[in-house]
Order: sequence, then C-alpha cells, then structure tokens
Amino acid sequence: MDWWKGVIGRSWIYPTLIICTNGFFSTMRPSEPFLIPYLTGPDKNLTIEEVTNQIFPVWTYSYLALLVPVFLITDYVRYKPVLLLQGISFIITWLLLLFAHGVAAMQVVEFFYGMVTATEVAYYAYIYSVVSTEHYQRVTSYCRSITLAAATVAAVLGQLLVSLADVSYFHLNAITLASVSLAFLCSFLLPMPQKSMFFHRKGVSETLPGPDKVVATVDLSCQEDQGSAPAGRGPTPEPQADHAKPQNHMLRVLVQLGKDLRDCYSSRKLLYWSLWWALATAGFNQIVNYIQVLWDFKAPSHSSAVYNGAVEAIATFLGSATSMAVGYVKVNWDLSGELALGIFSAMDAGTLFLMHFTDNIWACYAGYLAFKACYMLLITIATFQIAVNLSMERYALMFGFNNFVALVIQTIITVVVVDSRGLGLDISTQFLIYGSYFTFIAGIFLIRSIYTIISTKCRHTSEAGESTDL
Repeated sequence: MDWWKGVIGRSWIYPTLIICTNGFFSTMRPSEPFLIPYLTGPDKNLTIEEVTNQIFPVWTYSYLALLVPVFLITDYVRYKPVLLLQGISFIITWLLLLFAHGVAAMQVVEFFYGMVTATEVAYYAYIYSVVSTEHYQRVTSYCRSITLAAATVAAVLGQLLVSLADVSYFHLNAITLASVSLAFLCSFLLPMPQKSMFFHRKGVSETLPGPDKVVATVDLSCQEDQGSAPAGRGPTPEPQADHAKPQNHMLRVLVQLGKDLRDCYSSRKLLYWSLWWALATAGFNQIVNYIQVLWDFKAPSHSSAVYNGAVEAIATFLGSATSMAVGYVKVNWDLSGELALGIFSAMDAGTLFLMHFTDNIWACYAGYLAFKACYMLLITIATFQIAVNLSMERYALMFGFNNFVALVIQTIITVVVVDSRGLGLDISTQFLIYGSYFTFIAGIFLIRSIYTIISTKCRHTSEAGESTDL
C-alpha cells in the first residue's frame, strides 16, 4: 500500500487520468442543448420572457460576484477543495432543475450554475500543480481534448435520445445529474497538491532550514525579467511573528499580482489582444447563453422538431477544427493579427445580423455554426499571442483578468439589454444589438490594423531610402 501511494505521489499519469475523468463527466451534460424547451415546456411551464428577462440574467450577476474571490481562494486552498465545491454546485443545480418549480427556484439554479462556472478555473490550474513542467504540454492537450470530446458526445447523445428514442427532457436532466455526480466522486480521488501558482509556489528556496520552516515569498517574475533579482525576496520574518505571517504573505502576493498586471498591460501589443479578448468573449458568452431562446422563437419547440443537440455537436467539432488549424498557419501575427481580428469579427457580426433578419431556423443554425467557428479561431490566436510572451503565472493572471473584464462588459449588456429592470428587449431585437456590438469591435480593429500596416510600410520605405543614401 505504501508503495502504491508512492507511485501515485510521483507519477503524472494518475492525477492526469483522474482530472480528465472528472472533466469528461462534468462536461458530459446531454440535457444542456435542450434547456429552453425543458423550461418552457410542460415540466416547468415558464414563459420565454420569464426565462430570458428574469432567470438567465441571474447567472451573469452571480458569476461576476463570485469570479474574483473564487479565483483567489482556488489558488490559496490549492484547487482540490474548489473542485469538490464545483461538484456540489453541479449536483444542487440539477437537483433543483429536476424537482423545483417557479421563477424564484430557477433563479437559484442560475446562482449555483454561476458557482459552477466561477470554479472552472480549478480544473486547468489543478493539473499544473501536480505535474512537472516537462509534462505541461501533454496534460494540457489531454484535459482540453477530453472536455471537447465530452461536449460532442453529450450533444450527440442528447439528440439521438430525443429524436430516435423519444426520451423526455426530464430524463435527459436525470442522466446529466448522474454524470455530474460521477465527476464529483472522481474529485475525491485526486491527490492534494503541495503547491499552487501564487500562494504556495515551490521554488529553489521554498523552505528555510530549521524547526520553524518559514515559507519564502513567491516569485512571480515574468519570463523576460528572469535576469533581474526576484521580486519580493526580503528578510526572513522573525519566528516570534508566526501569527502575522499568513496575513503578510497574502498581502505580499496580492501586491505582487497587482504589479504583474500593471507590467503585462504596459505592453501595447498585449493590451490590444486583451482588449479584443474581453470585448469578443463578452459578446460570445452572451450569444451562447441566449441562442436557444432565439431558436425557440424562430421554431417553437412545442410545434417543431428540435435539433439543438446536433447543432451543438457540429459547432464543437468546427470549433476544435479551426483551433487546430491555427497551429498549421504560417502568418506574421504581429503585422496581420489585428487585421484578422477585424475581418473575422465582421464575419461574426454578419452571422448575427443573419440570425436576426431570417425566419428560417436552418439559416439560424448555419449562422451560429459560422459564428462559433470564427470566435474559436480568433480566441486560439489571441491565447497563443498572449501566452507566448508571458510566464505561466502571469498568463494565468492575465487570462483571469481578461475574463473578468469580459464578464463586467457582459453584465452591463445584460442589465441594459436583457434584464426586465432594464430595456427587457425581445430576443430578436437583442440579436440586432449583438450584431451591432460585433460591428463596433470589427471597426476598432480594422481601423487599427490599417494604421499598423501603413505605419510599417512607411517605416520600411524610410529605412530603405536612408540605406540608399548611404
């Protein structure tokens, strides 16, 4: 038994296998593509206006309120407890979906689902804390691939069960509850990490000799700053101040995180990629949240065949294919990256206008497929462009902050456009607003890319002229 525990503690295979199993079952939710037909059908008897304007906005608000504290707590408690919290939140969400009724109960569902999405950060962060850096690329590939595979399997399974086996939406949600419960059980099998990215980072000087074993301060320096002295390495605290160490340590980490954010966003290149990331992700999340409402508006589920699962499966496949294609495209992204952001954002705007103006559900499906493929292509490019310039710690921090800004923007859109206390617009008009929003994003980056290309050509022309004179 001791030998087996030693193998588990040293091997990267065991935690990778368990976290991938957790990711598969937590993502394998065949009921999700059919959420709107379930809520507006005989099981819950909610109106489309109640779902759109009163229930769904709660998810955005709870996600925003929970994201920052959960991000910090996740690292501080070293991931596994947060994965357990996510599992509990999953189970509560689907128990309420199955057995609770009414607008207030469904708003509670959205709150707990906000907890689920806020705790997703623990899934990818966990694996980096239990495997060595030499395995990062491989385990990242495994973790991301398994969630894409699970999403595809779930969508296909849901569609087959609805179309061919005539399974009710209630029983689809029961299957989802079983799946997320298995994910929760898998979380218990994960080994507890001994380090984390920020608060419990292990370095060369992780502990000092002596009975007190005072933990050294974290080093969050960027890769390009590795030649300089590590930040925050001061005198070792006196042993008598044991009660003050955790508070001082946390304060030093938070101050260092603030400095890292400032340094990262001082790069104009990273600033522009992050700006697109935040703006586009806010719009993308809004579309994904409300696309089923639009489909039900164009082709009511009580009188039409529902193919939401098949569309989501194809969309997931196209998204993964376009993401993979980025790795084989040889482009000078420093010069052409912003032009690509502008062009594909304009294509996204076009698909949203199509979904607004058409009454054909198949055109809506096609528009959604194109929209998701374009976004996944661009977010992959943006992720690569940001990650290639940063250390793992700063990338995680910038990734989290970009998503937080995106969520703030999404919340503003929700309050103004969707919420019944705001404009409370109907779903078709909402998509007209979203199309205009992506047109605005496209305009920013098309203008910026034209300026960049012209400036670069003028500079090259000037340099060529000076060399000729010499």
